[in-house]
Amino acid sequence: MLQAKKVATATIFGVVIFVTKTVVPTPMNKMFIVVQALLLGLGSLLLNKKGATYVAVVGGVLTALSNIALAPFTFSFALLYGLLVDGLFFIFTVNTVNGKVKTTRSITAMTLSTVLVGLPSYYTSVWLGLIPRNLPLEIIILSVGIVSGVIAGYFVSVIWNKQLANYLK
Repeated sequence: MLQAKKVATATIFGVVIFVTKTVVPTPMNKMFIVVQALLLGLGSLLLNKKGATYVAVVGGVLTALSNIALAPFTFSFALLYGLLVDGLFFIFTVNTVNGKVKTTRSITAMTLSTVLVGLPSYYTSVWLGLIPRNLPLEIIILSVGIVSGVIAGYFVSVIWNKQLANYLK
């Protein structure tokens, strides 16, 4: 893929992440990150080794600009999420030699990365006083975060295997 296409794809995915993160209010945006997870997973596959990181940087910069007071936290967690997705896709060898994506590996990588960035993000919001400590809410956010990671991982593999793998040949 040409460099311009990579930049365009990362930008489009990052803008969609920005829109979904700024429209949905806190703490709901902590629970429904399936769109962000899906786009990071697809970015990692489409744009190769650092694809999710590129997408996360675009989304993180735009989201950080929407709330300057929290910009360092917003950008840091976005970057961490992209790095985790890329790293776990590499560790679990999600994209196999024949170009297909292993569904179980994709689900595992997306769920782990979502939980590993979601928990510190949530507790940072609590620490900063943006949302109160609430055990039932924490359980719901953790549960929905796990489900979002599973759904995103599943759809990353389905979209790749049924649509993109054949299209990109």
